[in-house]
Amino acid sequence: MTPEEFREHGKRVVDWIADYLADVENYPVRSRARPGEVRAALPAHPPERGTGFDSVLADLERVVLPGITHWQHPDFFAYFPANASGPAILGDLLSAGLGVQGMVWATSPACTELETVVVDWLVELLGLPAHFRTDSGSGGGVIQDSASSAVLVAVIAALRRSQQRRGVTAEPVRRTIYVSGQTHSSVERAGRISGVGADNVRVVDVDPRTLAMDPWHLDRLITEDVAAGAVPVLVCATVGTTSTTAIDPVRAIGEICRAHDIWLHVDAAYAGVAAVCPELRWINDGVAEYADSYACNAHKWLLTNFDCALLWLADRRPLIAALSSLPEYLRNSATESGEVIDYRDWQIPLGRRFRSLKLWSVIRWYGAEGLRAHIRTGIALAAEFAELAGADPGFEVHEPHHFGLVCFRPLWTDATGERGDELTMRLMESLNDSGDLYLSHTKVRDRVMLRMAIGAPATGSGHVRAAWSRIKAARERLG
Repeated sequence: MTPEEFREHGKRVVDWIADYLADVENYPVRSRARPGEVRAALPAHPPERGTGFDSVLADLERVVLPGITHWQHPDFFAYFPANASGPAILGDLLSAGLGVQGMVWATSPACTELETVVVDWLVELLGLPAHFRTDSGSGGGVIQDSASSAVLVAVIAALRRSQQRRGVTAEPVRRTIYVSGQTHSSVERAGRISGVGADNVRVVDVDPRTLAMDPWHLDRLITEDVAAGAVPVLVCATVGTTSTTAIDPVRAIGEICRAHDIWLHVDAAYAGVAAVCPELRWINDGVAEYADSYACNAHKWLLTNFDCALLWLADRRPLIAALSSLPEYLRNSATESGEVIDYRDWQIPLGRRFRSLKLWSVIRWYGAEGLRAHIRTGIALAAEFAELAGADPGFEVHEPHHFGLVCFRPLWTDATGERGDELTMRLMESLNDSGDLYLSHTKVRDRVMLRMAIGAPATGSGHVRAAWSRIKAARERLG
């Protein structure tokens, strides 16, 4: 493809995306494709000769689009938002066009240094501690692909620090990680990948009302494990759990971690960006004093398309010690000078894309004011929905509810327990099958609850009220 051909087709692609975003509300929210349907509509073998871009766009419309669930749809409420915005899309396009492989500073200085700028900007915007800044001398931030990778990196760094402080012995040592029953499954997975083992990921009780981690039970588990010869490595506290947005008491957990010399990782994948609003910075309580690592996803609620997860460390040295390698073909004078950051040492893969361009574009376009307005809108819409559901005697709202998520359930006449849960699931599936909206579910105290996650940039009060009307009508049909 020549530059002129790229120019011609590139304009068509941008127009296509703009039209899609303008018309997304006209599609059914959830794809109606059946398993294997998209594959069956595509050739079984690759073309021998190139087909041109016209046919690519034609098949995009004919085959791919019917198999898309529209995450940017204003009636998409199933999961935490995967925001895509114009500035982020254009930033990603610039990144693709430049084709940078930013594994070390020398392979493109701007790729590294722009990243250090935007992660430091986010420290300021979110009110995080100054020692998380990359220019602090000890800590620093890095863009990962997801919070799952961030926690794996944190576990690896925590293991390294534990080994450094306790020494490496010839005898096998049982190392333990601590989560609650509400913690994201990525932490258990990180335990398996890192060699800690799933059996050594210890599950801490939660407060029965708030579903937040119980510090007293955490301390008891740690004390018991140490007495049995185990070496506790990491505790994961969550700010905004996936299931219900429960908030673990970071300060109390941090005090326990400090007393036992355990790495504290704070997973704020969804909710962390809410701290761009000063009135919500209470969610950071205890982070400055106790967090060894902290992660949040710009690609969930901060108008930056996937993938763009942020990880900060109070002390980056254990991470670099665990992941650094320097084969001959990567040696260069800048690295050996010690004056630059090589982000290959801050992540699992060697290669890395120029992700900071899209985040930089978003921050430049919206500014702090625009980002705050987006977060506040999502929270206000969730409060509006919670008020509607809470005022209806046929529904129950889980309290407390935070941020842009509301968990709720219908109350069924003469149907409780499993029968009530079955009706709730039938209600959800009927709504999702209609194409008018998309919900998901969770379980709270062994009861099925529906999740209404609000945060798409196109969602407004009219969409929330229309969704509520459809939910009420579906409940009435089922009795």
